[in-house]
Amino acid sequence: MELGIIGLGKMGGNFAQQCVDKGIIVVGKDISERKDLANKGIKVLVDYESFKNSLIAPRVIFLSLPAGSLVDKVINEITPFLAKGDVLLDGGNSFYKDSQRRAKDLEEKHIYFLDCGTSGGLEGARNGACFMIGGDRKGFELAEPILKKLAVENGYLYCGPSGSGHFVKLVHNGIEFGMLQAIGEGVELLNRSEFDLNLPDIFKMYSNGSVIRSWLVELMEKGLRDLNNKIDDVPAFIEDTGEVNWLVQEAINKEIPIPVITQAVIELFKSRIKPNDSYRAVAIMRHGFGGHPYGKSDYIANERKNSRIYKF
Repeated sequence: MELGIIGLGKMGGNFAQQCVDKGIIVVGKDISERKDLANKGIKVLVDYESFKNSLIAPRVIFLSLPAGSLVDKVINEITPFLAKGDVLLDGGNSFYKDSQRRAKDLEEKHIYFLDCGTSGGLEGARNGACFMIGGDRKGFELAEPILKKLAVENGYLYCGPSGSGHFVKLVHNGIEFGMLQAIGEGVELLNRSEFDLNLPDIFKMYSNGSVIRSWLVELMEKGLRDLNNKIDDVPAFIEDTGEVNWLVQEAINKEIPIPVITQAVIELFKSRIKPNDSYRAVAIMRHGFGGHPYGKSDYIANERKNSRIYKF
């Protein structure tokens, strides 16, 4: 039961710590020695040769990287050190057609490539995530014991051939956007009512027995309490990495109407022009589940523009 993790940022670092907790031998590869993680029992290496030699074949390696050219760069760097039958999982939010291309390229080298849509945010990475996996069935069977341990109960699924995992995750992200927007609009309505309402208490009540109870509603309550209900202190400008834009384009290409998801994307654009409480509420929930920063971020804006290699 071994896992290699390339990229020990917020998500990768949390997955590495979860491995330690669950008795999975974990070897990390990062650009720095990450002594903070090494002190927690995680073997951290900075070169591919040592990384490869520290894992027993067939190796299972999880890429925790931003979507885009960096994924291709790392695949090109690690491939010469891999052997027939090794498994690479892309646990980021890559566009599913990029994943299909990568799987085809690695298949010629007899290396399994799995697109592994990952959900659950930082808490999921630390304590139990949700995985949506696409790729060769044999590669999935090699990785399944580890994915099962790192997932919550019933929280992983082999979706089908290459690209299916990241496509299912892409649709998941679109649904998420619609839910975030609806909750945010609810906050706006509550805040502008004629009543003196206690929003944290309302969202706590919504979380217990109501039809709309969900983790996002719980995060809304927690975020409001952390802010002492001072929602005006939150910047309404919302950055995102742009994946749901791809889903809207896919729907246009296939002439499938998705008005709620499309409008949710447009509302993010509007948040960058005219602030209101619904956008602040969405920002609070996004900060809660993914550690997304408040306000403008040049890094995320750049990631949004460069995260897809495949062109429509």
